Amino acid sequence: MRLALALCLALLGPATGTFAADLRPGVAQLTPVPLEAGALNPAGSGAQAPYTNEAETQTFTVNADGSYTKLDSLTLRVNTEPGIARAGQYYVWFNREMAHVEVLEAWTEDAQGGRHDVRPEQIRDVQEVRSFDAPMFQDVQDKVIVFPAVEPGARVHLTWRKIQHVPLVPGWFSDFTPPDLAPTHNFRVIYDLPAKVPLYADARGFTVLPPATLNGRTRYEYRYDKSNFERLEYGSVAYVSYGDRLMVSTFPDYAAFAKVYREAAADPTARDPAIVHLAQTLTAHDDTPRANAQTLYDWVRRNIRYVAMNIGRGEIVPHRATDVLANRYGDCKDHVALYGALLDAVGIRSTPALVNSGTVYTLPSVPGFGVINHVITWLPDLQMFADSTASNIEFGYLPSTDMDREAVLAGDGTQVRTPPTATTTRESDLDITVAPDGSARFIYRLQAEGWSAEQTRSVLRLQTPAQREESLQWELRNANLRGNATLASSPLEATAGPLVLTLTGTFDGFVDPEMTTPVPTLTSFVGGLDANLRYWLGESRRTQPFVCRNVVMTERARIVLPAGMRVLDVPIAQHADNRFIDFTSHYALDPQANVLRVTRTGQTHFASDVCSADDFAQMRPAFETMARDLRAQLIVKPSAQGTAPDSPASAQ
Repeated sequence: MRLALALCLALLGPATGTFAADLRPGVAQLTPVPLEAGALNPAGSGAQAPYTNEAETQTFTVNADGSYTKLDSLTLRVNTEPGIARAGQYYVWFNREMAHVEVLEAWTEDAQGGRHDVRPEQIRDVQEVRSFDAPMFQDVQDKVIVFPAVEPGARVHLTWRKIQHVPLVPGWFSDFTPPDLAPTHNFRVIYDLPAKVPLYADARGFTVLPPATLNGRTRYEYRYDKSNFERLEYGSVAYVSYGDRLMVSTFPDYAAFAKVYREAAADPTARDPAIVHLAQTLTAHDDTPRANAQTLYDWVRRNIRYVAMNIGRGEIVPHRATDVLANRYGDCKDHVALYGALLDAVGIRSTPALVNSGTVYTLPSVPGFGVINHVITWLPDLQMFADSTASNIEFGYLPSTDMDREAVLAGDGTQVRTPPTATTTRESDLDITVAPDGSARFIYRLQAEGWSAEQTRSVLRLQTPAQREESLQWELRNANLRGNATLASSPLEATAGPLVLTLTGTFDGFVDPEMTTPVPTLTSFVGGLDANLRYWLGESRRTQPFVCRNVVMTERARIVLPAGMRVLDVPIAQHADNRFIDFTSHYALDPQANVLRVTRTGQTHFASDVCSADDFAQMRPAFETMARDLRAQLIVKPSAQGTAPDSPASAQ
C-alpha cells in the first residue's frame, strides 16, 4: 500500500480526446483510474485473485521534526498469470533530495520452495512516470525491484527501508494508507513517535490496538485483514470515499493543517509592480468585480501552462508569483499564487482551497497530504471557486474532478464544499434527406451551454485537421453509420457562453432501396441522450456510489424519405419520469410528404454529483424506457409504384 504525497497529482490540462467525448456527461472523467493489474478479487465470482498480500508490516519511526524511517517487510503470493504483472516488480516512491531508499532483502520463492535472489542489476532508480502527459520537473523517483522466476504459485519477499531525512512539512507528519484491493492478511502498520507528539487517526476498517508508551516514545498499531473486495463498478467513486482507509497525522485539526500551507505559501513578490500593472491593464475595460475575476482567470488558464514542479519541498510549496509570471508555467499551487496576486491587484479577495482532485469525495476526520492533492481558488466576495489549471473550463464552473467535495480553506482551515452539481444544456436539430438510391444528406446543429461548452471549444482549438477528421469519423462509426462530414462552429476564440456546432455530410447506404429496411431514429451526434444513457446503464445493478451529472436535453430530427419508399411502422412514443429524470419522446409521420419528425427531451434532477446505489435502483426503470426508445427504428419498404401509399398514423 503506497501513495505519493504531493499536491497537484491529478492534472487538469486540456482534454486530448475527440470533441465527441467532451460533450458527454463527463464519461471520460467519470471512469475510475485503473487499478494495478490483478488488484481485484470479485466477491462471489468464484474467481481466484491474481495475487494475495500474505503478510506485510510497515513500521514508521518518526522524529520530532517530522523526519522518519520506514521499514517495510512484505510477502506477496502470485495466484494467477495476471498476478505476475503486480508482484513481478515492486515500486517504492521517494524524493531523491529529501529521502533515500535501501533494499535490504529481495527474493523469489518458487512454487517448489526454491530461492531466487534479486541481483543488484535488477534494482533500478527510475523517474516516476509523468501524470496525464503533463510535463514535470521533479526529484520524485521510483526504486524498481524486478523479481526473477515469478510464476503462479511463487511468492516474492521484500524488505526495504526509506529514510526521509528532510520532512515534507517540518515539525509535522502524516501518512495515508488505502487498501490494495487485493486479498490482504496479517497487514500491520506501526507508528513509533515521541510520547509528547500525539498521533490522530481515521482508521475506517482497520483494527486499532491501544497505544503503548515506553522510554519516552509511544507506539500506535493498526491491523487489517480482508479476503474479498468487490469489483469497482463503472463510474463509481474511489473506494476510499466509502470503504476502508487509514489516515494518521500529527496535525490536530484542519485549522493547523491550513496554517502550515498558508505560511508556506506566503509570497513577498505578490504585489510586484509587474503583476499589478498586468492585472490593471487586463481589466481596464471591466466594470464589475466578477468581470475582473473572469478576465484574469481566462488570462491565467490560457497563458500559464501546467508544468508539475515536484522538486524538493516544491511538492507542497508554491513558487513566487513573479517567477510563475516570468516562466509562464507552473503547477496548481503556482496557478493559485499568481491568480491570487492578480486578483489582489484589482481589489478582489481570494483564498487557496485544498481539495482532492479525483474521485475521492470525502476527507478523513484528520488532515494530511495523500488525500488532499490539489489546490484551487476560493473567491469569497463572489461566493465561487475557480481552478485555472483547468484550461478547458469556463469561468463560473469547475472540472468534474473538483465538484461536490470537501475543501479546506487555507485562510483558517474552514471546511466548505464545492458546488454539488452543474448542468449542461443541449439543444440539437438533425435533418436527414434520403435519396432514391438509399444514401442520404444530413445537417446537424447543436447548441451546448454549461460546463461542457468551453471544454469542447478548447479541444477544437487544439485539434489538427487530421484529428478533427478522425473525430468526425468516430462519430459516424459510433452511430453505426458510414459517410463523411465537415464541421463548422461558433468562434473558438470565445472563452465563455454557448457553443454552436454544425455538421454537414452524407451517409452511405442509410436505407436499402431494394428491401425492407430498419432506419435508426437518430436524433443526435456528439454525445447527447444516447451517450449519457450508455454511461448511466454501464452497470445493470450498482452497489457503490457513482458519479452523476445533470443534463437538460432537447433533440429533434426530421427524416425525409423519397417517394419510392413507404413507411411500414413508426415507433411508439415513450414517457418516463421519477424524482431523478423526466423523459419524453414523440413521433409524427406526415404520409403525404413522407416525412417523420422525432422529438426527444430529457432532464435529470440529481441533487449532487454523487448518486447512491439506491438512487440507481430508482432511476433504472426510467433509463430502461429511454434505452428502448433510443433503439426504436422506423421500418421502410420500397414501393413498387414508386410512390408512397397510405402509411401508419402518427404515433402520439
